[in-house]
Amino acid sequence: MPLHRLAVAPADVSGTRLGLALNATTPPSLASHQLVHPDGGLLRLGVLGASHVVTVEHATQHFSEEVSCTARQHGGQLPAHADAPGYRIESHTATHGEESFRQLAGELRERSANETGWLGGTFPGDDAALTVLSAEPDGTGWRWQTWHLYPDTSGGTVVHTTSRWHP
Repeated sequence: MPLHRLAVAPADVSGTRLGLALNATTPPSLASHQLVHPDGGLLRLGVLGASHVVTVEHATQHFSEEVSCTARQHGGQLPAHADAPGYRIESHTATHGEESFRQLAGELRERSANETGWLGGTFPGDDAALTVLSAEPDGTGWRWQTWHLYPDTSGGTVVHTTSRWHP
């Protein structure tokens, strides 16, 4: 599926500054991909400036998740886990050495380019500066994962989230 080489500098340059906003006004995406649920409804994956937005349209319900530095203004800091009605997110931040960081970046680029339900965006300056999302139906709802990769001189930081939403 879609892997986009974005010609913009990433706006979010630190995984430690990411926040979470639910059901806030969604910003425009630099790259997006839409998935259709077999039971009806849509999910849109969106790459922001080294961050992401996911929106769900299901019958009369709408939902959005934004993980970005800007999201802190509308929600709060990205938690290790959070629950809301029909929704759950878990996040984990890890520092990787050069070899494992580059290997993960390569695997995520490959999956974004070739697998159904995946979206990726790379940023100028380092092909490991990457935001990747994947999603699939989960019963009547959806589940998705995201990876935010922030390279540095000795490898990089990876913020990984897993989320699910059910009506």
